[in-house]
Amino acid sequence: MQDETESDAKLSRCSWWPSWRPTSLSLLRNTETKILDRVQNDLWARFVSLPTQDRIWTLTVTHKSREDARKSCSRTPLVMVHGFGGGVGLWIRNLDPLCRSRPVFAFDLLGFGRSSRPRFSLDPAQAEQQSIVAIEHWRQALGLEKMILLGHSLGGYLATSYAIQYPKRVRHLILVDPWGFEPMPPEGLVRLGCPRWVETILAMASFFNPLAVLRATGPWGPKLIGRVRPDFKRNFEELFQDDTIMEYIYHCNAQTPSGEVGFKAMAVSLLWAKRPMLDRVHLLPPELPVTLVYGGQSWMDSATGEQVARLRPNSYTHTVVVEGAPHHVYADKPEAFNAVVQRICDTVD
Repeated sequence: MQDETESDAKLSRCSWWPSWRPTSLSLLRNTETKILDRVQNDLWARFVSLPTQDRIWTLTVTHKSREDARKSCSRTPLVMVHGFGGGVGLWIRNLDPLCRSRPVFAFDLLGFGRSSRPRFSLDPAQAEQQSIVAIEHWRQALGLEKMILLGHSLGGYLATSYAIQYPKRVRHLILVDPWGFEPMPPEGLVRLGCPRWVETILAMASFFNPLAVLRATGPWGPKLIGRVRPDFKRNFEELFQDDTIMEYIYHCNAQTPSGEVGFKAMAVSLLWAKRPMLDRVHLLPPELPVTLVYGGQSWMDSATGEQVARLRPNSYTHTVVVEGAPHHVYADKPEAFNAVVQRICDTVD
């Protein structure tokens, strides 16, 4: 059966397809530029080339004060990894506050945002490894010896996998509402309070790429995002009175799917991983401190943090719950989130 990546590539060559799906790499770039124009400190945005010929879109933010920038350069950098369907632009409420004491790096995961979109394996272990190898190649290209590694949702899953494989490169692992830790329960979505019909719909949707509907709806795609996720517009309305953020999310995900295919290979019914991280988290070195940050109103269970602590009995494993925040803690409660992350970074150096 022809996968959606190949199908989208063929459709993009049809004369009618660009007008049906109103997106392009240039529109993504222009929308992201509007977002990044709000950064008040020194910003360097560029592609980082990997040995695989892929490119990772990367931001580096340092404090605009020369004295503060000089001091921060001697400190361990903070590297931020976005979640499924995201991109560097969604950190806009965090970049300035967190760069005051150290350089902040953010990048689009391979297959997402403006980074290269290669073909991902349909094998869950291989798909995961493609992302991990890309992160390591990215680190090598930038010459980062050590980092504070922060990952949100899918980014938390991949950050943990990276830290297991390259523990000497991570000084503190910060997992924000991490996806893919718990195994899928026998009762499925019923455990989350969802009726059986919702589980049935999600099971049927699992045959397609997660955001296929967004692309299939063509010109109605941007409005679909606004209807399904109005919270994103509210979270950023202090910065943008228009639909800039919604357009950014649309253009990030209306492109030919790639990382999305890799995520589908790793996922069970979108909510759980085929290779749950709780089965491997004990492989993190005992000396590596781990902090898990959860939203108090998230569908993620903060009790998972306690399970991680039990699996690392002789290690620092701490759970922080940001009250009132749903899954996108960094955007819903940015001040509280930034304060938590800053406190963690201060313990490193």
